[in-house]
Amino acid sequence: MNGLKKFYKMKNCILFIFCCLSSDLLFAQLKWQKVDSLFGKLPKSIHVFKSNDSLDGKPSIAFYVDVNLKDKSLQFDTDTTYKRRLTPAGFYKKNNMPYLVVNGTFFSFQTQQNLNAMIKNGKLIAYNTLSMPLRGKDTSTYYKFTRSAIGISKNRTADVAWLFTDSTKRFATAFEDMPVSWKTQNLENSETEFIDHSKGWHHKWKMKTAIGGGPTLLHNGKINITNDLERMFSGKGKFDLHPRTAMGYTKDNHLIVLVVEGRNSRVAEGASLLHLANIFMSLGCLEALNLDGGGSSCLLVNGIETIKPSDKEGERPVPGVFIVK
Repeated sequence: MNGLKKFYKMKNCILFIFCCLSSDLLFAQLKWQKVDSLFGKLPKSIHVFKSNDSLDGKPSIAFYVDVNLKDKSLQFDTDTTYKRRLTPAGFYKKNNMPYLVVNGTFFSFQTQQNLNAMIKNGKLIAYNTLSMPLRGKDTSTYYKFTRSAIGISKNRTADVAWLFTDSTKRFATAFEDMPVSWKTQNLENSETEFIDHSKGWHHKWKMKTAIGGGPTLLHNGKINITNDLERMFSGKGKFDLHPRTAMGYTKDNHLIVLVVEGRNSRVAEGASLLHLANIFMSLGCLEALNLDGGGSSCLLVNGIETIKPSDKEGERPVPGVFIVK
C-alpha cells in the first residue's frame, strides 16, 4: 500500500513538472505580428508588435515596442508632475508629441506622489519607498528593501538594478546581484545600512534616464521574480492576472516596452508576473522588470493607444512616464 502511495505521489510530481514545462513552451510560442502601420510614421529603429494568442488558454491582447537603443536620433526621457497627475495623453501633449509614452512608477492616490525612483538628465527626480511597517500585531518592526528600476546610460546601454535612493545623494546606489531586504525596528534609512545588508556588487548608478517599479522579472537572462524581497505582490500575488506594463532589454541593445490588456471580459483577462517573465525570455531579453499595472497600464505610440485601459474613465492619470522622442 505504501508503495502504491509513493507511486501516485511520484506520478503527480511528474505531471506538475510537465505542466510547468508545457506552460513555459506555450509562452515561448506567442506569435507576434508587426503592426507599425497602425501607428503612423515611425523611424526605422522603432517597431510595434501585437499578439492575440491566449495565455494559459485565456484570451489575451498584448503589444510590445522594440526600440534600437543605438539610434542616436532618438532621445530617452522621463517626465513627472508635482502633487498632481496627468494621463499619458496629457504627457504626450506636454512633451511635444513624442514617439512613445508609457506609464511607469507606482504612486500614492492620497499624495499623488511617485513611490519609485525616476532619473531625468542624470538627476534623481523621484525616490523609492524604502521601508514599510510589518503587518500584524508587531507595529514596531519594519521591512526595509530595495526596489528595481531600468536605466539608460549616456552611451545608450540599459541596466536593471535594485536601488537605494536618498534625496541628499546625487546618485542612486545600485545593487546588481540581488535585492536587499531585512526586518528592523529602526525606521531611519541610511545608505550604509543597506550596503551592510547587501551580499553582492553595488555602485553609484550614473544613469541618464531611469524609471522604477518592480519586481524584477529577469536577471542575467534567467527568470528571477523578486516580488517577495521587494515587498511587492508577496506570496502567490505573482500569479494574479492583471493589465500589465513592463520593460526589458536584449543583449543586442534593444529596449522592449510591453503592455498586456486585462480586466476586459471575454477579450483580455490580463497576465501574471510569471507570464511577463516568460514573454521577455522568449523575446531574448537579458533583464526585465514589472512596472505599475492595473488601471494605470497604458502605452501610446504617436499618441495612439495600444491596449485599451481598464478603467471605465479611460486613461488613468499618473505622476510619472517614460518617453522616447
